[in-house]
Amino acid sequence: MTDTPLSAHSQAALVAVTLEAQRALGGAGEVRLAQFPSEFWRERRSPTATESPPFGVREQRFGKAPSANDAYLLDEGLHHLHISGEHFAIERVDSRFFLVDRGSASGTVVAGTRVGGDREGGRIELGDGDQVIVGTRRSPYIFQCSVAPAES
Repeated sequence: MTDTPLSAHSQAALVAVTLEAQRALGGAGEVRLAQFPSEFWRERRSPTATESPPFGVREQRFGKAPSANDAYLLDEGLHHLHISGEHFAIERVDSRFFLVDRGSASGTVVAGTRVGGDREGGRIELGDGDQVIVGTRRSPYIFQCSVAPAES
């Protein structure tokens, strides 16, 4: 993690490092975090027979329910799901960003440190360049945290 203080107007994004991470974002290379907390859940709907991977990032809402999250990540694991239904959130406190594992089954690995897992949850500060693995260290869903001062 970077020890450099960030301005109160800093921005953050998660940038896909692996093809699986990019596919989980529906083909997007990154997710810019515009509101906090920014929440990330697993897409729970099954693809229809006419769809083929990547299926795209969709919100799972019923009726006119308001959007509860910023992104639903697609987990294409055939034998093991890496992304939990309510996996993690990113919070902002002043100029600092924190990843909060929301009691996921597999946990989240941030800069080599396991956070949460076994439904216990946990919290860790994010720094510019930190690698974020959604799930265990063997998960293919790898992102890099990008933190920068806001553009003027």
